[in-house]
Amino acid sequence: MKKIRTKKRGYPNGKDPRQGNHCSGFTFIETLAVLAIGALLSAGAGISAARIMELARETSARQTLEHYKAAMQSYYLDCGNFPTTEQGLAALWTKPTLVPVPQNWNGPYLDKEVKPDPWGNDYVYIKNGSATFPSDCPQNLPYAVICYGADGVAGGEGENADIVSYK
Repeated sequence: MKKIRTKKRGYPNGKDPRQGNHCSGFTFIETLAVLAIGALLSAGAGISAARIMELARETSARQTLEHYKAAMQSYYLDCGNFPTTEQGLAALWTKPTLVPVPQNWNGPYLDKEVKPDPWGNDYVYIKNGSATFPSDCPQNLPYAVICYGADGVAGGEGENADIVSYK
């Protein structure tokens, strides 16, 4: 009679791991490789999202300037003149109290109050004839509305570039 072996000698559970009957899993190196690839993909997505957000801010500022320009035209049709630099964009929302007070003001000319630009800075309104009227603005335009970009100061490039109503 033949003796039947039930366990292979030398292995704790009696099974040879080279036979394929062992528990499978990922090695530490494989896990690190997957984590590294995931981190690279996440970083790329973050950079892309930042670029898209910057483009969205610029687009929002340009659209707001166009909205202000349309409201200025309505103001002009009612009042016969554009607001002074001192009255500013607020004249589109509430009747100015500074001289010259428009008699035919029929506003508000905006759907909501004037808000800061997408970077949190105020839009700047300057009427032609003011000492601060931009030199690069065509002199035949009655006013300029300016968004100074992310840095909030005149000039700059990229996200700090000025967005103006006349370009």
